[in-house]
Amino acid sequence: MSAYRHSEQSRPPEARQITEVAIERFDDVFEVDPKLMSVHVVQQVFPNWDTLRIVASRHDHLDWMHSHWAAKVISAQALLDEIDD
Repeated sequence: MSAYRHSEQSRPPEARQITEVAIERFDDVFEVDPKLMSVHVVQQVFPNWDTLRIVASRHDHLDWMHSHWAAKVISAQALLDEIDD
């Protein structure tokens, strides 16, 4: 475990432009480019460790949502395959 250093955690890594609307700051963590949202959505600053915590727990959250609310879970690939047919 590393020590918390505000200066290291308050600035996210430099963003890489992935598409016209998506950026990537952490490996495999895609975000809507904040400059596209800043007019309508006030951008919040939160520490890097919190972003990584949220990303790490997203599958647990989806599993919980599926088990509580979904009668059937369909993969995105299955939907794309259906569109292609």
